Amino acid sequence: MRKIALILSLALALCCLPSLALAENGTLTVFNWFDYIDPATIDMFEEETGISVDYVNFTTNEEMYTKLEAGAGSYDVLFPSEYMIERMVKHDMLAELDLSAMPNFANVMDSLKDPSYDPGNAHSVPYMWGTLGYVYNTEMIPEELTSWGALFDEKYAGQILMMNSMRDTIGLALKYQGHSMNTRDEAELNAAKDLLVEQKQKGIQAGYLLDEIKDKMIGGEAAIGVVYSGDAQYAIDGNDKLKYVIPEEGSNIWVDGMCVPKDSPHLAEAQQFIDFMCREDVAKMNFDYIRYCSPIQSVADNLSPEEAAMPALNPSPEVVAKCEYFNDVEDAMSLYEGVWMEVRLAR
Repeated sequence: MRKIALILSLALALCCLPSLALAENGTLTVFNWFDYIDPATIDMFEEETGISVDYVNFTTNEEMYTKLEAGAGSYDVLFPSEYMIERMVKHDMLAELDLSAMPNFANVMDSLKDPSYDPGNAHSVPYMWGTLGYVYNTEMIPEELTSWGALFDEKYAGQILMMNSMRDTIGLALKYQGHSMNTRDEAELNAAKDLLVEQKQKGIQAGYLLDEIKDKMIGGEAAIGVVYSGDAQYAIDGNDKLKYVIPEEGSNIWVDGMCVPKDSPHLAEAQQFIDFMCREDVAKMNFDYIRYCSPIQSVADNLSPEEAAMPALNPSPEVVAKCEYFNDVEDAMSLYEGVWMEVRLAR
């Protein structure tokens, strides 16, 4: 009987090995922007791999960075923007990726490979890219808008929703005034601050929001809203009276990447998740759901004629040439944070 019991115990232990292995691997914690993935793709990944995913959100790069500093081992896959990737690489916060373990990386368009913020894609793989601009309601504003200047025009007082994002909001003010979005010049930053404070004190802006802007624009609650291109297209899909503008002065062109924190205990599983996101069918699902520009070449090549004509989904080379990436300005962060605090506290 003891032999039978031992055999049964061994058989039970062997049957449990797969679940024990999964328990050792643990749950993959994915830290991403709000509403920035098709939930069905997570279900697919879990079903195909047997790996559980805990999906949690952040609202700004700075929030993500602060939480990562506080508990790096708590996250396995991150989705930071290019300037934050640059900073995290500089501070040795990201794991080096094994691109040979991610065959779907070959699907990424060549123009987004080997970026200046992460040479050789040593620490990141592109997830989505796009532009910063604004949507306006053509019923409320019949004239054509082409400039950032519309955001500071008193005739639209109380009808403009600004973005609660330090780099984006200061950056657009800098761009409107003819400066780089990456300036470290104190006088240029103070001029941008004065412009934004004046906009606030004159009651031109109706609030600083973020993810809520797209839905408020769909509902006709404002005439102009500063948005990322994907949110712009989402809003336009919900209200055909809206139009997206990438201002003539130029703007930000951004890339959000997929990275793994250096202290993650699940590097192999994280790379498996990143590779899954680069698979053509999965990338197409996310493109259709999020409405940002996909870095996957085949998805970009197969846009419908209607999608190809949409500036939010397919900005022209001429427009892109006027835009710039955000760089990490950590050495001037005290200046930026000081400007942002004065803007937000202005009455």
